[in-house]
Amino acid sequence: MINLDELKNLNPKNPGSWPWLAKIISFAAMFIVIVVAGALLDWQDQWENLQKIENEEATLKEAFLAKKKEAINLDLIKKQLTETQESFGALLKQLPSKSEMDALLTDINQAGLGRGLQFDLFRPGTEKVSGAFAELPITIKVAGTYDDIGKFSSDIAMLPRIVTLNDISINPNGAGGLSMDAIAKTFRYLDQEEVSSKKPAGAKK
Repeated sequence: MINLDELKNLNPKNPGSWPWLAKIISFAAMFIVIVVAGALLDWQDQWENLQKIENEEATLKEAFLAKKKEAINLDLIKKQLTETQESFGALLKQLPSKSEMDALLTDINQAGLGRGLQFDLFRPGTEKVSGAFAELPITIKVAGTYDDIGKFSSDIAMLPRIVTLNDISINPNGAGGLSMDAIAKTFRYLDQEEVSSKKPAGAKK
């Protein structure tokens, strides 16, 4: 070990004569001074650049994850849109055109006659246009047994075109059977000429 007196007696002009322990301590001190000086004078800018690059890397990662999430959501939205278009197309096929309405009215009438029902009233009403579709109400009144009326309602639901029964009222009649009053509603899509005629004059072009 080197005591304090030995350190005081060291000749700074002749470090080669110093004890090994003093040389090692001196070398370590010089190394620390050089490292600290380098960090303060030369490495400071490099540390700042490194910190800046790390911050930019974190920002780019966040942006990448956000874009990736958007891309995943976009694929999901496209898939949902395709499914919606397919469902809409399937529903559209269930709507008759204007030329097919007479055949549909005949189908509704035949569904009742096929179940042995008596039509006391079958009166198509006035079409109500909404957007690209038209709704046609049909006031009907049929008489028959409970079983036949139920099967007629089931047949209406099974038609290839959309027909709904609304405002149903079933009451006994004087013949020992039942009488059903209802509003059958069917829908059709407007053809191109009808859609164009309903657009404002400035929008036709």
